[in-house]
Amino acid sequence: MPAGKATMRCVRGFAAAATLALLAISSTSRDPLAAAPPAARAKVPASPPDYRTIRVQEVFIPMRDGVHLAASLFMPEGGKPGEKFPVLLEYLPYRKDDGTAARDYGIHSYFVHRGYVTARVDIRGTGRSEGSPPDREYSDREQEDGVAVIDWLSRQPWSNGNVGMFGISWGGFNSIQHAMRRPPALKAILACDATEDLFQDDVHYPDGLFHFDEYEISMEVQPAIGPSPDFSLDETVLKTRFDNPPWSLMYKKQQRNGPFWKRASLMRDYSLIQVPTFLIGGWLDGYRDSIPRMLTKMKAPVKALIGPWNHSFPHEADMGPRIEWRDDAVRFFDQFLKGRDTGIMDEPRVTLYMRHSHSPGTGLAEIPGEWRNETAWPPARQEQVVYALRADHSLAPPREQAAAEATAHHLKYVPSAGVEAGFWWGELLPDQRPVDAYSLVYDSEPLKEDVSILGFPRAVLFASATAPLADWFARLSDVAPDGSVTLVTGAGLCGAQRESDENPSDLVPGKVYRLDVEMHVTSWVFPKGHRVRLAVSNALWPMIWPTPYPMTTSLQIGGAQASRLVLPVVPAASPLPPPRFSQPSRDDALAGVRSTGGTWPGEFSVRRDLNRGATTVEWRGSGMTEYPWGRLTDAERLTYDVADDLGGNGASSISGLAETTIVLRDRVLVWRAVLDLRSDTKNFYYRLRRELLRDGALLREKTWEETLPRDHQ
Repeated sequence: MPAGKATMRCVRGFAAAATLALLAISSTSRDPLAAAPPAARAKVPASPPDYRTIRVQEVFIPMRDGVHLAASLFMPEGGKPGEKFPVLLEYLPYRKDDGTAARDYGIHSYFVHRGYVTARVDIRGTGRSEGSPPDREYSDREQEDGVAVIDWLSRQPWSNGNVGMFGISWGGFNSIQHAMRRPPALKAILACDATEDLFQDDVHYPDGLFHFDEYEISMEVQPAIGPSPDFSLDETVLKTRFDNPPWSLMYKKQQRNGPFWKRASLMRDYSLIQVPTFLIGGWLDGYRDSIPRMLTKMKAPVKALIGPWNHSFPHEADMGPRIEWRDDAVRFFDQFLKGRDTGIMDEPRVTLYMRHSHSPGTGLAEIPGEWRNETAWPPARQEQVVYALRADHSLAPPREQAAAEATAHHLKYVPSAGVEAGFWWGELLPDQRPVDAYSLVYDSEPLKEDVSILGFPRAVLFASATAPLADWFARLSDVAPDGSVTLVTGAGLCGAQRESDENPSDLVPGKVYRLDVEMHVTSWVFPKGHRVRLAVSNALWPMIWPTPYPMTTSLQIGGAQASRLVLPVVPAASPLPPPRFSQPSRDDALAGVRSTGGTWPGEFSVRRDLNRGATTVEWRGSGMTEYPWGRLTDAERLTYDVADDLGGNGASSISGLAETTIVLRDRVLVWRAVLDLRSDTKNFYYRLRRELLRDGALLREKTWEETLPRDHQ
C-alpha cells in the first residue's frame, strides 16, 4: 500500500522502542477509570484495573527443533498467591526490543492492569529469536511455531490455560491464521486492520494488481538485522539473516491467485475458524473489506467495529474521532478467557462510523459523522439503488431511466494518471479533479435530499479495449457545489481477471466484456445539493503498475449493454440507540526512549516533463529513535517513473532505497537495501542489492537479479 499508513498495514519500521531483554519494569496506571465502559453498554463491566504493578520478563520458548523464540512477558503483580491468569499473545517479526518495545508496553499494560498476562513474541529469525527468518510472510513455519507458543503459554504455572491472540496488521493476519489451525488452548481472537484474502486484499496485489510500496522495501532490511542490543556480526547470524533471499522477489513471481496465496487465506473456507472473533477496522484502511465478508460468511460468533481511521489502532489514529477500544477488548476476552458473562456478544454485532461529506485534503484532524449500531451485515433496510450512465455524462437517477439509445464513450489510455488517488485505497486525499481529467466522468444532478450509503458500491461496466491487456478503475466521489471533489471509495479490476484471478486470459481487442467492479466497502452521506460522481480510468499510477500497451478503451452507454453505478443506500439513521465510547486512556510510558518523525506519511513530489511526456513521483520518509544504548534512524525513498507513450515498449520503473543506521558507543552500523524494478512489454526486471556497512566501510554485500515474465500484469 502504499502505503497506507501511519503505521502502514503493519507496524512499520522501527517505532519508538527500548531494550527490554531481561528487564523488569514497574508502572502504575495513571488513570485506571478512564476507559471503563459506560454502564449503558455493558451488562457486566470489564475487569477493573486491579493490578497496578507490572513485571516484564524475557523468556525463550522452546520449539520442537531446538530453536528458541524470544518473548517479553508482561505480568501482573500484587495478586493472590498462586493466582492464574489468561494469556494474550501478540506475535510479530518487528523486533520487540528495538522495533516496537515502547509501543508494546503501552498497549500490553492496559490488559495486564486488568488481570492478563500478555506475551510479545518475536517470530523465528527476527529480533532476539533464534533460527533463520521465514522466507515470506505468514509461512507454515511461522504458524507451526505459533501453535507451539500458544501451547507453551497455556501450560505455565501462572496461566489458567486459556489463550487469546490479538494484533494489528501482521498481528491481526496471523491471529486469523492461527485460529484456522484450531490449537486447543486458543479460545478467542481480536484482529485489527487485517484481511483473510492474501491475494486481492493484501499489500502486494491490491485488487489483484501489481503494486510496490515502501513497506516492501523496508522488509528487505528489517529481517537482515541481528539481535539487539549487540547487533552481532557473527558469520552465523549474517548467513542466516543478511543472506536471506528478498521477500519481494518471491511475491513478484506470484502474479495470479492460487495455492501460494490461498494456503493462509481464510477465504478458501470460512468454517475453519470456530472461536469467537472481534474485528476492528477503518474506512481509510486498505484491509476493511475483510470485515463484512467475515461477518456474513463465518459461522463462529463475530463482533465488528469500523471507525473513520486509517491503518492504526483506534486510540492513536491519525484522524479522529479516536476512541478507547481496549475496554471492549477486555470485555470480549473476559467473556471467553475468564468465563465472565459481560454481555458483549448480546449487543449489536456491528458498530460503525457513518462518515459525512467533507472537503478534500490531507490535513483533516477529525472526520465529520456519527456512530451507529447495526444488528447484522448487510445492514437492515439497505437498498441497491441504480444510476445509469448516460450519453451526456450524467448519472440517470433511479426514477428517470427510460431506455436510452446505445452509444459508446472512448478514453485514451494515459499511464501516468492517478497520482491524486494516493498510494493505497485509504488515507485522506487531495482534490480528485486532476485525475478525473484523464477519466470518463459521470455526475448526478444536484441531490434533492441527503443520500446515505453503507456497503460495497459497484460499477457494472460494459467495456472494450484495443489492446490484449487493460485495467479499469472505478472511483466514487462527492462533488461539492464549489466544484471540489472528495474521493469516497473505489477499486480496480484487471481485465484479464474478469472471470478468474487464478486463470487470467487476454482480452480480445474490440470485444465488449461485462466488468463487475466491486468498490471497497465504505460509509458516506452525500449532502443535499452535492453531486454523486463515478469516474472510470485505465490507470491509477503509482498505486498500480501500468499495463504495457498504448490503447483506447470504450464504455457502452444505453441499450442492452448499459453501464451503471449501484449504490448501497441506507436510511439516514439506525433504529438502534447509538453506541457510547470512552476517550482514549493515556498509555503507560517506557522511560529512556525518545522518538522523532517516522517513515510514513513522509513527503512526496511530482515532476512532469512535458516535452517527453514523462512523469516522476518521488516519496521519502525518515524517523529517529534514541535508546539507552544508542540511536537508530530509518530512511526510505522510492522513485516511480513512467512515460505516457510507454517509452515505445511498455517501460515503467521504480527505484528504491531503505536504510537503517544504528549508532552504538563503539561503532556505526548501516543496513541498506537498494532496489531497481523495471518493465517492458514482456518482462519485469528485478534487482535488489543488500549492503552492510561498519563505520562507513562495506562489510558485506549480496545481490539478487532476475527477469520475471509478466503474467497478465
